[in-house]
Amino acid sequence: MKKTLVSLFTAIVFFAAAVSAYAHFGMLIPETSIVSPAKKTIEMELSFAHPFEMHGMDLVKPKKFSVYHDGKETDLLSTLKQNKFLDHSAFTTSYKFNRPGMYTFYMEPTPYPEPAEDNYIVHYTKTIVSAFDEGEDWKKPLGVKTEIVPLTRPWGNYAGNVFQGIVLLDGKPAPYTRVEVELYNKDSKLKAPHECMVTQEVLCDGNGVFTFACPKPGWWGFAALNDADYKIEGKSVELGAILWIQMFSY
Repeated sequence: MKKTLVSLFTAIVFFAAAVSAYAHFGMLIPETSIVSPAKKTIEMELSFAHPFEMHGMDLVKPKKFSVYHDGKETDLLSTLKQNKFLDHSAFTTSYKFNRPGMYTFYMEPTPYPEPAEDNYIVHYTKTIVSAFDEGEDWKKPLGVKTEIVPLTRPWGNYAGNVFQGIVLLDGKPAPYTRVEVELYNKDSKLKAPHECMVTQEVLCDGNGVFTFACPKPGWWGFAALNDADYKIEGKSVELGAILWIQMFSY
């Protein structure tokens, strides 16, 4: 009996370690990145997860959730509805597009304590949506703590296209930042040939620019990671600049 309990405990610890090894991603996923006049209202899900392996974590109510359009920010925090994603706390909302243009949805989460890494995680998450085939300000930063500013238009791209972005930290390019990349494996149909291929990694160049070719259609998440210049309860803080883009098949 004692050996069985030890074996069970070892298995649980191994599983927890394996799950914590996957990349964390703040997730802000709308139905589509291209909105047409025929369907002006779309649903969105906000969550925190390992998107390829589909392991969820609890997302408490964000500190901030808003949309930027035509140089103006609109607070959407009150529109969030509690939901479940992968059996963990998450949120949903809907948004109606009344005018053409580019809409940047932004989430700043409550800091997430990660016991496996003995730190806190804060992922500043963006998703950009084009309404009615309009929007030219996709390369304009929001001016938040850290973010990925696209150098490739972040919608209307085919799978296989190269995507480029520049990582900003405190408004300045962050050279040689490590960027983790994962596909939102929504239906869990894809299996990585090797565990190391679950999360792809690229490094920014000396100007804070990274390049990645997305081989499959679907939603791709980019997480540019840096250490904060402050601590929470004496623990280090991982700052993530998260950007989600949608790739389409022919």
